[in-house]
Amino acid sequence: MSELDRLLQYLKENDGSDLHLSAGLQPRIREKGKIRLIEGEPVLGDEALRGMLREIASPRAWQEFEATRDLDFAYGIEGMARFRANYFVQNQGAAAVFRIIPEEIISVEKLGLSEAIAGLADLNQGLVLVTGPTGSGKSTTLAAIVDKLNRTYARHVVTIEDPVEFVHQNQKSTFSHREVGLHTLGFGPALRSAIRQDADVILVGEMRERETISLAMTAAEMGMLVFGTLHTNNAAKTIDRIIDAFPADEQNMVRLSLSESLAGIVSQLLLPTADGKGRVAVNEILLRTPGLPNIIREGNTPMLASVIQSGKADGMQAMDDVLFQLAKDGKITGRDAYMKATDKPRFEGLMGDADG
Repeated sequence: MSELDRLLQYLKENDGSDLHLSAGLQPRIREKGKIRLIEGEPVLGDEALRGMLREIASPRAWQEFEATRDLDFAYGIEGMARFRANYFVQNQGAAAVFRIIPEEIISVEKLGLSEAIAGLADLNQGLVLVTGPTGSGKSTTLAAIVDKLNRTYARHVVTIEDPVEFVHQNQKSTFSHREVGLHTLGFGPALRSAIRQDADVILVGEMRERETISLAMTAAEMGMLVFGTLHTNNAAKTIDRIIDAFPADEQNMVRLSLSESLAGIVSQLLLPTADGKGRVAVNEILLRTPGLPNIIREGNTPMLASVIQSGKADGMQAMDDVLFQLAKDGKITGRDAYMKATDKPRFEGLMGDADG
């Protein structure tokens, strides 16, 4: 077993999420959201670390790293796990972060996702966005939704990622996994092709670029079910982020397009449990209602709060409400709830109760 594989095995066995390697430092892992040293490991030298990193990269990938000083790809160890690798250069030399991607896709049932989130797999068309900061578990949630779809419906699913994370085995659905840089030049070209590839469902790993956002909305308007991710914390910020990605003179047209295509937004945060022994996912859920398109067209995102409140019977929920209830029930600390809340004065009374 290579030196790197041994460290990745340690990551898996200690239930960590990320392995951090950096020239001039000892290896570290992120465990339950916190970074800690791996005891007994020596400081990594730049040359030794580059040797470890080069060993698992393809010649093409290593060439790219040497040319650009950045690299993303997926690395798998059979029977253990797959990892999303990111190589970069910092002031003391080479560095890398490996994030674990479980080999087994956790089902919506095992994750304990609400019926409203699981129900997104039953949609025939529209744009569904799963959002949240890095490390919030949005990829795991999205994989669970797509897994339910795979177990239930006979569809052609095209995934476009950089790199491919969760690999879905064909069950009722047929999958075409495409990796940017390896199977296609970019998200834009791959999305254009997917529209011509008789895709029923498209999964877009990242919706950062204006072109990607535009093509995803177009595909949804054409009758496909499109799943995408964004690094936003709630539904209102998600809609604003999409609109703001375009120049002012295009924004009215984008609002119209989004109002016709948006089917749902699930925003997710991952917070430590109050006892510090685990983490809990917190979700805001916005589903399509007859009044939603008008709110988007008018740019009236503050009204989304009332849409969510009136849609509670359908499973909609606001992030602040879920945070408040979890803190009140003692599942998370009042301080953590306060730090993530939008309406902070509402949470001030919980601070003393939850944190002693």
